[in-house]
Amino acid sequence: MAHKSFHVTPKDGKWAVRSSGSARAARVVKTQKEAIDIAREKAKRDGSELYVHGKDGRIRERSTYGKDPYPPKG
Repeated sequence: MAHKSFHVTPKDGKWAVRSSGSARAARVVKTQKEAIDIAREKAKRDGSELYVHGKDGRIRERSTYGKDPYPPKG
């Protein structure tokens, strides 16, 4: 089962935490660091991915949390 990923994006001078496929933000906070901390905890809890977007909206960082298959397939 695929887990939803979490995105930290700029929103009206603040920072939003939202899950992929969702139009509405789960949380809107003042600083990007605070938003990253919230999204990172959610991603770790769900074993999913975290995408951090810059002020221009482009992805600048990506982290994966969860179990990676070892040994890798292929």
